[in-house]
Amino acid sequence: MAQPAADAPIFLIGFMASGKTRVGKLLAARLGWAFVDLDELIVAAAGAPIPEIFAREGEAAFRRRESEAVRAAATRPRTVIATGGGAACREENIAAMLGAGRVIALAVSAEEAVRRAGTTSGRPLLDGKSDPVGAARTLLAAREPFYARAHLRAETDGRSPEEIVDALVRDLDPAPPR
Repeated sequence: MAQPAADAPIFLIGFMASGKTRVGKLLAARLGWAFVDLDELIVAAAGAPIPEIFAREGEAAFRRRESEAVRAAATRPRTVIATGGGAACREENIAAMLGAGRVIALAVSAEEAVRRAGTTSGRPLLDGKSDPVGAARTLLAAREPFYARAHLRAETDGRSPEEIVDALVRDLDPAPPR
């Protein structure tokens, strides 16, 4: 695969509550780039919050909206893009991201994701489950093969967003050889 241009967009992918939005905002600020939250683009286009889109239109319609947002975001240079947890789990989306820029997977354990999200997270695939950690483990296992395709991976359990950004900046811009 060809090396992305230096100003190619950076996509943050990963499971729900992995820190994509928080880390994305910090990373964009550090780089002096724009920041876009894909879920916010979808909500603005639909005129409804994500749980309502799921309830009204179903997951398949939401995923179509998500794919449209990925394609639009992929054209934005010098932009850090925080995706939803499932955005990278459609072949058309992960292929578009990998082809357009750099993709970073933020890894989180199921237990930590549930702890961060809380019991009423507003996340339709987790809320209301009798065993949210078990549901998160199952969903994470299904999504992991897509997350594994990222150019870079950063573990988030036990690390502050600032520590994660420090590591990403080093990985994105390695020091010149001596």
